[in-house]
Amino acid sequence: MSEGTMTSMEMRLAALLDIEDIRQLRLRYSQSLDSGDIDGLDRVFAVDALVEVTIGAMQGIDTIKAGLAEAYRQFDRDGRNHYPFLHVIANHQVALTGPDTAEGSCYLVDFETASKLDPNPLLLLGLYHDRYRRIDGAWRISETRLDVIWPSADPSEDTA
Repeated sequence: MSEGTMTSMEMRLAALLDIEDIRQLRLRYSQSLDSGDIDGLDRVFAVDALVEVTIGAMQGIDTIKAGLAEAYRQFDRDGRNHYPFLHVIANHQVALTGPDTAEGSCYLVDFETASKLDPNPLLLLGLYHDRYRRIDGAWRISETRLDVIWPSADPSEDTA
């Protein structure tokens, strides 16, 4: 059925299903990264995606996977190969901007589980800003930027 023949209710349901599929991308990202399933990121990002996070900017799925695999290795200080960090996603908002595009944002609460000198498990608080594209019938993150809210780049701001 084409959009021209869909009822208002069918259009609303299709939009809700798209939004839920997009929200699942963030959950899949967290699960894949936290568990070390780096190949699982193929089901999250577009092949040409741009990712800007604390470890820097990465363009293209191969570069993204290599960068995130290295981050996983660095945070796995105990060598457990088992959840050295936990990315908790909340307040995920998604707006469809076209039939195959969308934008969104969500909160990130990032915990470290590997041993470290500071016993506080909180690594950072942030806000993801995303762009999504439907590619071959599946939603993918085409661009994401992490805005770190805490700790700030200027340590004096964290004590104010």
